[in-house]
Amino acid sequence: MSFTIYVQMKKLGKQRAANLQPVPYTLAQKPDSVRELLTALTQLGVKQYNERKEEGKILSWLTKEEITEQASRGKITSGLRGGADASESQAVENTIQCFEDGIYRVFAGETELTALTDAIPWTEDIVFTFVRLTMLAGW
Repeated sequence: MSFTIYVQMKKLGKQRAANLQPVPYTLAQKPDSVRELLTALTQLGVKQYNERKEEGKILSWLTKEEITEQASRGKITSGLRGGADASESQAVENTIQCFEDGIYRVFAGETELTALTDAIPWTEDIVFTFVRLTMLAGW
């Protein structure tokens, strides 16, 4: 049985809320806690990354800034083929550590989820929002 959730990601800065569209993610099961939510999303992300990596499509698109930067180096590419797979266990550990360190915050609708043990307040049409709080994080 699979379960679909909707997630939007924000970062501090000049991003317009109107441009943020929730993205559906299909999980193996409905998460009950923040830890389960973060673990399931990270495992899905690692799986998708490893599949794209083999096709040479690590990034599904490039921003204008990335194209300009890569053009100045003489080659524009959206990823590398092959290499080692991302480690699911290391990725989950990193995701949990970043949450605990306050690198990003998680909201379920308008409710901030502040602890890994927080229960997910399931409602119809709930959208999860991840807000990156530091410019040093990678997305």
